[in-house]
Amino acid sequence: MRTVLFTVLLCCGATSLAGQTPAADPDVPGSQIRVALVTIGPGALVWDRFGHNAIWIQDPERRIDLLYNYGTYDFDAENFILRFIQGRMLYELASGDPDTWFRYYRSVNRSIWVQELNFTPAQRIELRDFLLWNDLPENRDYRYDYYYDNCSTRIRDALDQVLGGPIRRQTERRPLAATFRFHTQRLTSNNVWYYTGLLMALGPLVDRSITAWDEMFLPMSLRDHLRNVTVLNADGSVQPVVASERTLFESTALPASQTPPAWLFGYLIVGLVLAGGLLWLGGNAAGSKGSRVGFAALATSWTFLVGVLGTVLFGIVTATDHTAAYWNENLFLFNPLSLALAVAVPLLVAGVGWIQRPAVVLAVAVAGLSVLGFVAQALPWLDQVNGQLYALILLPNIAVGVGVYRLSRGAGSREQGAVAQ
Repeated sequence: MRTVLFTVLLCCGATSLAGQTPAADPDVPGSQIRVALVTIGPGALVWDRFGHNAIWIQDPERRIDLLYNYGTYDFDAENFILRFIQGRMLYELASGDPDTWFRYYRSVNRSIWVQELNFTPAQRIELRDFLLWNDLPENRDYRYDYYYDNCSTRIRDALDQVLGGPIRRQTERRPLAATFRFHTQRLTSNNVWYYTGLLMALGPLVDRSITAWDEMFLPMSLRDHLRNVTVLNADGSVQPVVASERTLFESTALPASQTPPAWLFGYLIVGLVLAGGLLWLGGNAAGSKGSRVGFAALATSWTFLVGVLGTVLFGIVTATDHTAAYWNENLFLFNPLSLALAVAVPLLVAGVGWIQRPAVVLAVAVAGLSVLGFVAQALPWLDQVNGQLYALILLPNIAVGVGVYRLSRGAGSREQGAVAQ
């Protein structure tokens, strides 16, 4: 398959717009064209949770009846995987048959809404011609950004440009209490692993307050905010930009959560259990071989996981264009040094003498940086929303440090005893 529907923020359409607006005037070019915004509700899969949208153009004279969708990409494109890792993905505009898309979205139980828009005949022609041009192979690619340049913002910007800027003027100075992270968390709360991964990967840039203009990175928000946008008629009168609205299909699934989940206590419980197990095994390791083996297994698994995630996060922050991850304070918790500690712990438990000091230094560094990051949250310029991760990661990191220190002292005592004998 050449193009694949982008599965983080999708877009699509309806069956016929005829009859929703006054009849076309054959003497006015463009009056026969119909323009609509089609919005698709969230799906069950995590990458469908953000919804989708498309522009629907019907032009009987040119026999055009197409949905224009900015959410596709090409698996066969050159350096696809490398571009994905680097945060330099190329996405593209694609057009398709509305009925085909509507049947698909009905089959996966996703709602479909259609809003016909109040464009003048000249604006309809301009939008139609722009999309025809944009859909040419040499024009359809664009650099994708999760929040600032996705399928929904592309549609928002195209509509606003043709209308002469009323969408931006009426929304960019309307501040909201929400943030990009707020919406990301509420829409991914159906999958705790995906939710936690994004909590780790996204930095403080997604925690600033956004405006109604910014919020239209979400298809559902674009649909909602357009309801309040007005445009001027040729005679100077004001009318809503949305001429009519209808629901083509209503999903039977539960609606997406309107607020992020309150999972802080749950993360804390998991962190306490892990830390308690590490402290108990580490405390008994001096006199029990089973406890030493248990501590080695749990501490090595934990530090390896945290170290791998820290290494990946460090790479994302320093070597890619994933700007949403920049200045990520979670590096205090997910430290690449943990990967070296994952190698040192089993050697320490096995009695390798030279590893004692390096293991303690690594363990203290990992625990100390975690504590430093926690204390630094009091600073006014460190305002990343990551309390749930501190609840989960901080105590186990400290517990590993305590266990390694105890094992090191126990190993030293055993060596002194052996020398004395």
